[in-house]
Amino acid sequence: MMAISAKLVKELREKTGAGMMDCKKALQETDGDLDKAADYLREKGIAKAAKKADRIAAEGLVGVKSQGNSAAIVEINSETDFVARNESFQNLVNDVANHILETKPADLEALNASEMNGKKVEEVITEAVSKIGEKLTLRRFAVAEKTDNDSFGEYLHMGGRIGVLTIVEGSTDEQAAKDVAMHAAALNPKYVSKDDVSQEELAHEREVLKQQALNEGKPENIVDKMVEGRMRKYLEEICIVDQPFVKDSDQTVEQFLKSKGGTLKDFIRFEVGEGIEKREENFADEVLGQVNK
Repeated sequence: MMAISAKLVKELREKTGAGMMDCKKALQETDGDLDKAADYLREKGIAKAAKKADRIAAEGLVGVKSQGNSAAIVEINSETDFVARNESFQNLVNDVANHILETKPADLEALNASEMNGKKVEEVITEAVSKIGEKLTLRRFAVAEKTDNDSFGEYLHMGGRIGVLTIVEGSTDEQAAKDVAMHAAALNPKYVSKDDVSQEELAHEREVLKQQALNEGKPENIVDKMVEGRMRKYLEEICIVDQPFVKDSDQTVEQFLKSKGGTLKDFIRFEVGEGIEKREENFADEVLGQVNK
């Protein structure tokens, strides 16, 4: 049987919340494949699906700006939360967001090379690094457009730890668009509607749920019905329009916007540091890893 390192077990534990021995067994059964081991644990009913941003590490801020029919959202990372609260860092995020709104660059490369107050953006960031004394990274941005009949919703949570921009068609009710942005910040949906979910993802989820039901000992003839019920619940969890609206759980987000005459065209949600893993120097784990080899 394959020897499984303590580091791999720890990683699977963090991803699934399952117990140590269950994680070790799952990794042994799947030859150390982290994703397959996570599926194995779910099929056995031991773990739930991992959330998209299950490991948030880097600090920084998200900025959201709109003017007329254009809007921009940007994330700039710092090394510490202390710097994220620094006024000159906050001003930098604000200035870059305004600059993106004015110039609408095609990508990060174009943004870094564009001129802001007579200097290239990458030079502005470098100067801020020496002034603030910490590594700063201009990580990502997005630009959105609308018509006069639509509205933008902007929402910053915890001063910019999470930033959301919504684009609502057919309604100029900015408060409603902002309420939906707040909902997206709280519930972290992945998609607007089920039409945006790939066939691969749907097929993969359906298969995991089917194995899960069979492993629970449910008879074949009711397994498909159970799977469809659980698929509906799964889609409700990841698609914003089907979620019960946070301000009024008696209606879905789609129904709430419909009552205002609008539909959600898109939303962009940036959470500071999502997907960036902090390097953890853990001496005890290192020693344990050596012992278990």
